[in-house]
This record gives sequence, structure tokens and C-alpha cells, in this order.
Amino acid sequence: MELRQVRYFVAVAEELHFGRAAERLHIVQPTVSQQIRRLERELGLDLFDRTTRQVTLTDAGAALLPHARTILASEQAALHAMAGLRTTKSAVLRIGTSVGLGARLEHILTTLTDRSPELTVELVSSTSTARLQAVRDGELDAAFVRGLTHSPGLDLIPVWKDALVAALPATHPLAAHPTVPLAELAGIPLRIVPREANPQLVDLVTGACRNAGFEPVLGPAFTTDQDTLAAIATGKPSWTVFYAAQAQHLPTGRTVFRPFAPPGLTAETCLAVHPATPARRLSALLDACRTPDTNSAAPDAGAV
Repeated sequence: MELRQVRYFVAVAEELHFGRAAERLHIVQPTVSQQIRRLERELGLDLFDRTTRQVTLTDAGAALLPHARTILASEQAALHAMAGLRTTKSAVLRIGTSVGLGARLEHILTTLTDRSPELTVELVSSTSTARLQAVRDGELDAAFVRGLTHSPGLDLIPVWKDALVAALPATHPLAAHPTVPLAELAGIPLRIVPREANPQLVDLVTGACRNAGFEPVLGPAFTTDQDTLAAIATGKPSWTVFYAAQAQHLPTGRTVFRPFAPPGLTAETCLAVHPATPARRLSALLDACRTPDTNSAAPDAGAV
């Protein structure tokens, strides 16, 4: 029996729905179903009665549920105890990051070094889902995430807002304007990552398109910055989005970045932290995040 199987079992038992449990766990539904089946095979018992309309606990599932909750509570207690020991014995701060933080991350690290030279900062880059789980598991002290308003078991502390810009072919008629009305992009294929890779960004962009009155036409998936910009520059018209701070550092090519017309498109950046993490451990990081950075302005809307 694996801890993740116990975690998945509790989520399904509380939601009584595999899809909702997967959303709560921030993973895909087939993974939840597969791990529950493995747990049932290991135990030799069915834990759920499944029909096309509903999911209910079997007698075995109802008997297992309180024990499973006790296991997860013990896991959290052990993680918090170890986190407390790290706080007193180590000056290492482990932070989850993502692409697109740009000069702002450099500013934060410089501020931390200046104000708290005793701290050693370790940066871990991964998907938003992996970062959040690592904070829950005590493997990270905090993680930068964008576009989230809620994450089970974590506190989300707003630290700043990030503007997004559209990347377009330099030859496209919209590139001649200083800003791009989102509605003008209707019908032009959008290159964006698969939703499971970055659900917050995908939901933000597709939701904004729907609010502007159209359903985005999805083109080939976003792969890497360089390859996607090259495809936009040389292929059939398409577009994508970048965080403005990230766009400042992308190489010159036959692509332009344009801010979206007012009210624009922004994402709230938060620090995801565990409620049990001592406030003093994160105080220096929070102070650095909230220190004004004069170099973090959005880029000009010129060709890059």
C-alpha cells in the first residue's frame, strides 16, 4: 500500500466521484482510477461500487476510510516535525519556481542575499502541479504559482500581478498596432501547452477568450519558446501568450509581442506555502517578494 494510493482513496471516498477527486488532486482521472484498482487488488477487496451514475463506498471501503485518514494525518505530522527540525538546524530555503519569472526572480534572490546572507536558497523548477504537491509533502518551503485562487491544504499568499502579452508574426496586420484586442484573435490558431501541463495558464487564456466572445481555435501545442516562436514567425498565422517579464529575455526574430488592449490580461502570482510552516521561516522571502523592483516593468510592444 502506497501513501499516494491512500491519498487517492480518501479523495474519491470524500468526493464519491473519480473526476472531482482527480481535479482536487490536480492529476488526471485515469491515474486515480488505476491506483485505486491496484489498491483493491492488493487488498483483495472492492472499495467502491461503480455505476455509470454514481460511486459509493462498499463495506470494505467504509471500514478502510478512518484508517486511511489516520495514515494521512500521521504522514502530515511527521512532515511537520521534520520541517521544524530543518528550521532550527538549517538555513536552506527551498523554493519552487517556473519559467517566466524573469528579472523579478533575480531581484528577489538579490534582496534575500543582501538582507539575509545566512540563507542558502535552492531553486526547484517543475510543473505547477508538482510544485504544489512538493509543498504539501514538505519537500519545498514555498512555490511560486500563477492564476490559482485555491489549492487544497495550502495557503496562497498574493505577491504580485503578472501581465501577459500576445506573440504574433511580425507580418500580421495586428502587429502594426500598439495593443491587441483579444477578440481580434478569434479564428487564429492558439498555440498553448496541454492543460495538464499548466491548467492555470490554459484556463486563464481560454476563459479570457470566451469572455471576449469566442472559443479559441487550438493549433499545435506550445513546445519550447524557441521552436514555438519560430513556428509563429514562419508558418501559417498563429499566436501564443508569454508573461511580459519572460518576453523581455526572448531572442530577436520575426515575431512581435503586443500587450492586450485594456483591461489587458494578467495573472496573480502567489506563494504557495503549507499552513504549518513557521512564519519566521518565510518572512525574509515574503519581504523580498514585496520589495519594489524598478526593473520589472512590462516590455515595449516592439519587435523582438
